[in-house]
Amino acid sequence: MRVPRQKRRRPLVPISAMSDIAFLLLIFIMLISLINYRREIPIRYSEAEKLVNSHEEKNLEIWVDHSGALYVQGVRHDLAGIEGIVAETIMRNPSTRIHILADRETPYRNVHGVLEILKTLQHRVVSLVVRARKGE
Repeated sequence: MRVPRQKRRRPLVPISAMSDIAFLLLIFIMLISLINYRREIPIRYSEAEKLVNSHEEKNLEIWVDHSGALYVQGVRHDLAGIEGIVAETIMRNPSTRIHILADRETPYRNVHGVLEILKTLQHRVVSLVVRARKGE
């Protein structure tokens, strides 16, 4: 004896739910892109003879503006705060490259404080970041 099959119903996908999901994905992507936002302090770079690139994601950038204020990730710190941040970063990853970005008008004594911290912590992977000369 043959049992008659019932007709299958096709699944119903509500289109309004799709637009809600697309909207939520858009918001999620926008929020994630803001997490990787790099805050830069406006400075005038010195110029260099030769340009050398490094891996930006493995760097700790210390910004020094023309008045001598120190910044890490867009947040202002004093020398003691910078020392704590550098020490913690080096403990997590000893091969981290420290980049010092100083304004062209910054007196050397302001950069010297950061260099003394690195010397005390015996960290030797340091770069002084400059802009390459025009035409190169």
